[in-house]
Amino acid sequence: MAKLVTFGEIMMRLQTKPGRRFRQSLPGDMEVIFGGAEANVAASFALLGASASFVTALPETSIADACLGSLRALGVDVSGVVRSKKGRLGIYFAEAGANQRPSNVIYDRDYSSVSMENPASYKWGRLFRGADWFHTTGITPALSKIAARAALSAAKKAKKAGLTVSCDLNFRKKLWRWKTGMPPNALACRIMGELLNYVDVLIANEEDVGDVLGIKDDSLDTAGGTLDVSKYPGIAAQVARKFPNIKKIAFTLRESVSATHNNWGCMLYDTASAAVHFAPQSNGTYSPYRITDIVDRIGGGDSFGAALIYALLDGELKQSDEKAASFAAAASCLCHSIYGDFNYSTKDEVLSLMGGSTSGRIVR
Repeated sequence: MAKLVTFGEIMMRLQTKPGRRFRQSLPGDMEVIFGGAEANVAASFALLGASASFVTALPETSIADACLGSLRALGVDVSGVVRSKKGRLGIYFAEAGANQRPSNVIYDRDYSSVSMENPASYKWGRLFRGADWFHTTGITPALSKIAARAALSAAKKAKKAGLTVSCDLNFRKKLWRWKTGMPPNALACRIMGELLNYVDVLIANEEDVGDVLGIKDDSLDTAGGTLDVSKYPGIAAQVARKFPNIKKIAFTLRESVSATHNNWGCMLYDTASAAVHFAPQSNGTYSPYRITDIVDRIGGGDSFGAALIYALLDGELKQSDEKAASFAAAASCLCHSIYGDFNYSTKDEVLSLMGGSTSGRIVR
């Protein structure tokens, strides 16, 4: 069984009830779960039936114990988590949008354990033993200089150990503020530019690539609700020229009609052949999933990353980039129908949607 190792931060998520704003909900009841980009990938990968290990630093508290318990319950190996004397468990507050009102996230994650823990604390030699793939994101190095050093060190050691390395750019403009006098975009460009030299598979969207790498097509209107997908191969080609070590580039394609109606798909670009695969397809033409009643879009991109990694490691799916892209797009589409950060979808359910089963009829 293929093994994935991910590294990053997991937080407590406090979520308002559907249709309620923060000012309506506090003081009062809020849903409490756990999530974070790299943990989401590990959990979603494990739920597909493969082996996943999540690495982070967490304080020695009973709340952190509960956090780890939630991952163990899904089959994620957390034996590499460092229990730290430094810092705290980060928190983020989420207010789900609806129709024309966007969702809103407020971070309370300064001085989290993973942002303060010495990079030497992570025993990568042991953690990478028997592993096939390492994954991290642009969120982890955005937390602090220490976390950036840790992410870069992990990527270098994974590459040296012979693992495939993937990274989701995941630019977060509310982060990347740890270097005084340097704007977030400039800091992200400098740090991620170094990390991407060790990456084999890049996952991003057009905004991430523009914000972090300065590669953009000004004719794209990402806020208009429709995307001109013919522009994306050219953007991917520019990324490939800048980072010739990258073997595959995956773009998620999200058309935001409203907060609860998105059209969703992806593009997978092979840098050696310049071959392009869009998914999903209908009669040979790109035809995105029309998700008209989103339950929860947080973690949707992470579910895409998990499913893409799974497909690129799966004996059958990896035989074709078209199949890999289709599997990843279908998995992340399903994730939009599930509350929480993790994608509680099975491989069979993903394959069913990938095969055209879209009616949502009861399975008896």
